[in-house]
Amino acid sequence: MTAAYRSPWGRGWRERVVAGLGGPWDLVVVGGGITGAGILALAVRAGHRVLLVDRGDFGSGTSCRSSKLVHGGLRYLKRGRLALTRKSVHERQALLREAAGLVRPLEFLYAVYRGDPTAPWLVGLGLALYTRLAGGGERYERLAPARAATLEPGLRREGLVAGFRYQDAETDDARLVLRVLHDGLLAGGGRASALSYARVTGLLRSGGRVTGVAVRDEIGGGEREVAAGVVVNATGIWADGLRAEVGGPPRLRPLRGSHLYFDAARLPLARAIAFAHPADGRPVFAYPWEGVTLVGTTDVDHGDDLEAEPAISPAESGYLLDGVRQLFPGLGLGLEDVVSAQAGVRAVVRSGRRDPSAESRDEALWVESGLLTVTGGKLTTFRLVAAEALAKAAALAPALSPPPRETPVFDPAPTSGLLPGLDASGSLRLAGRYGRAAPALVDCAAGDLAPIPGTPYLAGEILWSAENEAVTRLSDLLLRRFRLGVLRRDGGEALLEHLGDRIRDRLGWDAARWEREVAAFRRELAASYRVAGRR
Repeated sequence: MTAAYRSPWGRGWRERVVAGLGGPWDLVVVGGGITGAGILALAVRAGHRVLLVDRGDFGSGTSCRSSKLVHGGLRYLKRGRLALTRKSVHERQALLREAAGLVRPLEFLYAVYRGDPTAPWLVGLGLALYTRLAGGGERYERLAPARAATLEPGLRREGLVAGFRYQDAETDDARLVLRVLHDGLLAGGGRASALSYARVTGLLRSGGRVTGVAVRDEIGGGEREVAAGVVVNATGIWADGLRAEVGGPPRLRPLRGSHLYFDAARLPLARAIAFAHPADGRPVFAYPWEGVTLVGTTDVDHGDDLEAEPAISPAESGYLLDGVRQLFPGLGLGLEDVVSAQAGVRAVVRSGRRDPSAESRDEALWVESGLLTVTGGKLTTFRLVAAEALAKAAALAPALSPPPRETPVFDPAPTSGLLPGLDASGSLRLAGRYGRAAPALVDCAAGDLAPIPGTPYLAGEILWSAENEAVTRLSDLLLRRFRLGVLRRDGGEALLEHLGDRIRDRLGWDAARWEREVAAFRRELAASYRVAGRR
């Protein structure tokens, strides 16, 4: 490994973090999703001492189950949310610059059909405003039906009245969380720590005010009391649970959004397609992502236990399948063409509206007995949400100061040129995914830079990740560091046969531990990533 880089998650990292849990800490952030990672990244750059804990893997909740779009929220314009859209498109442009290779441009084709709830002229008006808000000379284009249909030959032509071409962006959401957290830990040095599989079992209080947390190590065992100037509850849809400890009434409405991932050979797309679902007029999209085609999303009340892993329902899979069948009627798509499914639960503030899609996606911040809760918001605007949370924290604790405006959450890219053994595309991809670690990864994986068939991944990066990216469970590696459980029909079984011994060696697991982890991974795949009825 190069001398200039040292992973914050090298061998023995967990023991070192556990040993240092006592702090002292200016902030303890509970929740390791994109919001919590953003708070840590900004706080350390403001000079604060920060500890982040998560009861599971980093990014293992809603933040790895999003639609993977980095966008301004075109549909929010229909609801008059101009300020939210403006903020979102500005953040999208910043992410495209600062995390190039991880956040990538994505062309959209918005297909408008006869009978859709939004007339073509109104779509055009919205896109004119949308692209203007982005600045930088961005434009949209209205296409005649025949021209729109030629862009995607399988697109249904009957009833097509217009097409609109415009730009947004996409990412690997789990990898985005890890990159933000990784860069924050590097920037913080000894001032920042993050521990996965560390459950907060209670709040510490003095004089009626929250002053810290009790943390149980779910891997090594044992419980510690951790004091902090401010405790930030960034647990997303689980935030009401921690709020209840200070008497906060339930305020969140759990909404499930689910996706299907199709075999790209059966649903081949060159760009994203957005359309109104024929059943209810809700916006749905399909787009190429990491070698498969993603279709989503639903928006339904989630009445299941929040402690259990969410899974797509038969009604949701039927809804998405019906929508894409009607958009591409000649392909004869069925459940057998689905590679995998994924469901996530969003945190939105309950307002009493009947329609789940009518609920606000704005972030919410509350201070109750000194506990600062931040929830809601969008993947795209995580930096703004984190900055807002830190401004609130500074109001609670005079020793804290909010980060300067426009503080970055990413370290500069390690190189704008080629990495050894890789072309320009491969170099950009690794620089985006790993930041400053990319050259060290290539040094260590020089003999394993061949891509794994059917995936965008290199064998060497999987082996490097196993040793250097806080992998505690096998699912961390195969579902979040890499998305093999989503991208492959076998969920990554072939990879385990090919690289299993080397992965196990990098993780330092014995044969018994390996067998337990493989069995647990298979159970999680069957329960949460597969569609009932698929042959």
